[in-house]
Amino acid sequence: MLRLELGPADLCRVRFADRLHPVGTALLASQWLRDPTVAVMAPSLAEHAMAVEAAGVAQAATAILRHLLPGRGSLPDFVTPFDGAESVAAGLEAMRATPARRVRAEVTATYADVTASPLRRRFAAADPELLDLFGGAVHTWFEAVLAPHWPDLVAGHRQQVACASQRLVRHGLASLFNGLHPAIRWREPVLEVRTWWHGELTGAGHGLVLVPSPLAGPRPRVLVEPGRPILLVYPVPMPRRAASAAVDRLGRLLGTTRALVLRRLAEDGGLTTTVLARAVGISLSSTSEHATALRAAGLIASERDGGAVRHHLTPLGTHLLGAGSEMPAPDLSAECPTAGQAAGRPPGLP
Repeated sequence: MLRLELGPADLCRVRFADRLHPVGTALLASQWLRDPTVAVMAPSLAEHAMAVEAAGVAQAATAILRHLLPGRGSLPDFVTPFDGAESVAAGLEAMRATPARRVRAEVTATYADVTASPLRRRFAAADPELLDLFGGAVHTWFEAVLAPHWPDLVAGHRQQVACASQRLVRHGLASLFNGLHPAIRWREPVLEVRTWWHGELTGAGHGLVLVPSPLAGPRPRVLVEPGRPILLVYPVPMPRRAASAAVDRLGRLLGTTRALVLRRLAEDGGLTTTVLARAVGISLSSTSEHATALRAAGLIASERDGGAVRHHLTPLGTHLLGAGSEMPAPDLSAECPTAGQAAGRPPGLP
């Protein structure tokens, strides 16, 4: 049990993170999805991750992350950085800027019960080349596994923040804290959190940042850094795919994978065949086949860029995707899941 004593200055600075951190979310998800008893809480994402790995798209990246990070429990804090929430590249830059002394201390503590290996020794020694390899694996894994689901994760985060904010307005701070997750309890002036480590902390007046995340794992996560607000990442239910109705409608017309290809190109135009394959989670040959069919239908245009081929939506593709996406906006005023539903813990998990 972690006990956080929060003074008036901290309570005046309680707020929600305005966005999910792509790098932090990717690292938590890569750990969380290894446990089949936990992965059942996000079956579509777990199945997609397995399909991507089976296709070899992110196999090397998955192997690196699984070898360097523990399959359960605390992660080194520097791999879930405070800064860099605006993009994967910014998050990796923040992670890479961590002082070597801190990297060595945190990785060594994480490896206390892990068998040593050459790569782990280099990671624990803050070897610059190994850290670059690790960052590349994070980027590849995010693009292949999380990127297709990212708009839905972002929408789910916003809905959770809206619902929790309503609870704060209607019932006060104690109700907000006690409704976050069953592993979080407010016993004034102490916030008790059943996380992966134990201890007692006193807030330094920098506040508390709350991050609802469906990929936090079975327990809340707490990050404490000098001069920073305390970061509390707590589990919430996996959102239903916001665009599933649109994808289903287009899927009936074009096929599910081709509908996803169009959607990905709408989010990030000008993708090469290789990047598009990683984003959708399919092989290069399958991506080329789908691109050929979509190009023949006039929905995308392709152009050669050096040794690569870049794909863009045509006006017809944009119009078709827009027509397929017409649906009511999500009702952010809807009640949040109950605390028990938010826990989402399969039987037997702590």
